[in-house]
This record gives sequence, structure tokens and C-alpha cells, in this order.
Amino acid sequence: MRAHPSDKSEMVSQLLFGETVEISESKDGWRHVVCAWDGFIGWVDAKQLRPLTPSEYDDYREHSSINLSLVEGLMAADHFIPLTLGATLPRYDGLRCQLGDLSFQFSGPVVTPDQAPRTGEWIAKIARRYLHAPYLWGGRSPFGIDASGFTQIVFKIAGIRLLRDATQQVTQGRPVDFMEQCQMGDLAFFDNGKGGIGHVGIILPDCHVIHASGKVRVDKLDHFGIFNADQNRYTHQLRVVKRLLPDTPVQEAPGAKSVAEDELFSQAALFD
Repeated sequence: MRAHPSDKSEMVSQLLFGETVEISESKDGWRHVVCAWDGFIGWVDAKQLRPLTPSEYDDYREHSSINLSLVEGLMAADHFIPLTLGATLPRYDGLRCQLGDLSFQFSGPVVTPDQAPRTGEWIAKIARRYLHAPYLWGGRSPFGIDASGFTQIVFKIAGIRLLRDATQQVTQGRPVDFMEQCQMGDLAFFDNGKGGIGHVGIILPDCHVIHASGKVRVDKLDHFGIFNADQNRYTHQLRVVKRLLPDTPVQEAPGAKSVAEDELFSQAALFD
């Protein structure tokens, strides 16, 4: 998905196989689309899209599974399509999926979004599958992914709908007031240096965070932010933690510190 109808334009996001869109405009072989999953808009080359009837469109959105393999082959009668983790299998019956009048065989592991475990353990397990995937602005696949694309696709595999950008994702979920109350699978949002949100990651046990920064990596996290051991410094200043999963009872430790914005801004010197 590009910002303008040109191959030279900035890539703002990606559509994975099987994801559906609605077309709002056509121009010079390009289609301005709205992604059904998150409402994100952009331009896509018409050759990368396949038209669906209204009934197919509704059916695909309601009866689809998600690929759990890092890379797996989708087999048609006369060709092969490589699918990445997070791709959607329309109308998958356990052996085959259907795209228009074409039928494809798929033998990899899958999950149905409405049956996916909505737990921190599941979120962490999926997130770790992306470890060392290179950072790519606008990317949503293991071959290139950005910070909010990473969190979005991990939560998609858990059947939880996240918006596309970190500035949008921070409006979702419930706030967590103290770092000591965080639980696995919470989302941590970080300052962009201008008073806004510029980065996001997923909280792991033992005060760690997994996030896409240069690559998908695991770093230490505290109420100041992300500490990168390779650089021996804080690289991202924590702003807020949000929870989309069910609460797990956690006993607050003595002397717990709030992640309130006024305290975090007073620690700006740590990030110079």
C-alpha cells in the first residue's frame, strides 16, 4: 500500500495474502483502497488485487483462517504461492482454501481468529516467531516489518483487532498505571521526542519488551523506557502501557512507580 498511485511512492503498509479491501477510487492502473481489517487507506497496484462479489467478500471475512507457519506454500493446480506468517486463508476447510473460482491446497498450521487463545502466553509465542525480522517502514511480514505492523499482526493472529499506526493503537485498550502491574502481552508505547507516540512494543516477562527497531528484538524495559544493552543506553522513552487482554491478578510491589507522563518527561536526559 503506497501513499500515492506510483511505484516510487512511499510504502505506508502492506496487504498480506487473503486480506480484503474496499476500493474507493481508480487511477492509472492503481486502486485507492480501505483495508477491511483496520480501516487503513492507501494505493495498491490493481494487478495485486482480485475482485470479489459482495457475498464472497462477506464470506471470506467471516470464514477464514490464518497461517501460523513462518513461510508455507499454497498449492494450486498449476502454480505455487508462498505465504508468510499472518496471511489469511479464505474459506479454509482444514485442507483447502478458496479464492474466487480457484481452489488451493494448504498443509501448514493455521488458527481461526475467533478460536485463538487470547492470552499473554499466546501473544508472546507468536511475537517471538518474528525475532530478527528486519525493520521495514510499512512492512507487515517476517521479511520486513515496522513496529506497529509487528504488534498489529501478532494481535491479529490472536483474533484481536488493532489499528495500523502506533498513534492509533494507543487509543485502544485499558491503561496500566504502574510498571509493576504490567503483564505479558500488554502494549508499551514510547515518546517520539515531540510529545507524541512514535513507537510500540509487546511486554514480555521479567521486564523485557519485544519490538521492531532495526530488527525485531528483545530488550530490557523499565519505567524510564527501553534499555538497549548493545548500545548501553536508553533508546525509547516510555509514555504509557495499555492492555487489551483479560486482567491477570498482580500484586503491586512496594514502592511501585507510576508511568505518568510528567515523571517520564523529567527523565528526558536519559535519552540524549
